[in-house]
Amino acid sequence: MSPSGTPARPAVVLLTLGALAYTAWVLEVLLHTGLDPVQTYVSELGAVDQPLGGLFRATDLTAGVLVLAGSAWALWRCERRPWTVTGWAALVLFGASTVADSRLPLSCAPTVDPECAARETAGLVPATHTAHAVSSSLAMAGALVGIVALTVAARRYGRWAPLARVGPVLVVLELTVTLWTLAAIAAFEAGRGTWSLGAGQRAQVLLVAVWLGVLAYAVARENRV
Repeated sequence: MSPSGTPARPAVVLLTLGALAYTAWVLEVLLHTGLDPVQTYVSELGAVDQPLGGLFRATDLTAGVLVLAGSAWALWRCERRPWTVTGWAALVLFGASTVADSRLPLSCAPTVDPECAARETAGLVPATHTAHAVSSSLAMAGALVGIVALTVAARRYGRWAPLARVGPVLVVLELTVTLWTLAAIAAFEAGRGTWSLGAGQRAQVLLVAVWLGVLAYAVARENRV
């Protein structure tokens, strides 16, 4: 966004609220979900057969809509520099895919329900399981590209000082927990346990939310200046 007066407030507000909504899964600390946060997918909180599934699907939908709107506004108003455009466009993909994710819930929780896992392996679950896997992958790909691209933009173009300082650390942490999560998913699908899949994935989505918060703060701070 331009430091010369381009309105940034809509993007700042939307991204901040989106980051908060994207951390709604921490409510599992207070609410009895019956799912182990260390071992289970975050998306299993929103599974159709879970008692609080509707709540977590609604918060995912809210987060996706807010980030989609905020990043689309920023993409429309941003400087036409490669890293900046790539970063905001990736966040648009992240927001849109998160919306899709919330509308394509799992029917059951495979990490805690052996029957569900068996049906999933045999291809006897609804098509939403496959669609959910695709939308989740697109969402995280968009988040990763956005995190890297806008952090590079902040440093290369001399923009968004807080993001330029903190962003590289968050990038390294995000890539590390993403590798952990991918390894844990592969282990689970190979029948070798979960490898604390839930902890890795929760760290992954928490870091995305933290990075979004830092981005929103950096944009707001620069806009004031």
